[in-house]
Amino acid sequence: MNRTRLVLTGMAVAAAIATSGCDPQPTSEDTATPPSPSASSAAPTGAATPTASTAAIDAATVKACTDIKKDIKDNAAKITKAEKIGPPAGHFAVSAQWAAGSVAILAHSMSANEAVTAASEKIQDEMMSLSDAYNKSADAKPSKKALEAAIKELDTACSAA
Repeated sequence: MNRTRLVLTGMAVAAAIATSGCDPQPTSEDTATPPSPSASSAAPTGAATPTASTAAIDAATVKACTDIKKDIKDNAAKITKAEKIGPPAGHFAVSAQWAAGSVAILAHSMSANEAVTAASEKIQDEMMSLSDAYNKSADAKPSKKALEAAIKELDTACSAA
């Protein structure tokens, strides 16, 4: 059982790594547009302005939140499809999908702020727990309440970002 889990998790990690760099690159139009003069003079002198690194972290957190929420929805759809396979073989597909979903979330949370990263790690942990439960039993029907609570925590962290 542990060997199967290790193999499935390894495949999920490899898939997540392979797809994590697939964000579309900005076009030259996006990078060639200079900022408007009014945008650069909008802040009064003496007012605290965020540094470029803070803005980049905030933008990365917002993108991470968007990507993680999309991962959760995509994973739910794939879980539903895998559950339709039914036991005995279907539980391996469900287990593998929970593991793959958890790795996708982990991959997208790496550039987020601490609160979002912590919340996404809880989601990832709960997904791996569900993967383990399905891997142990073809008839598993584990509770998803802890996962739902972790998702609510992510929503809270993302809304604060």
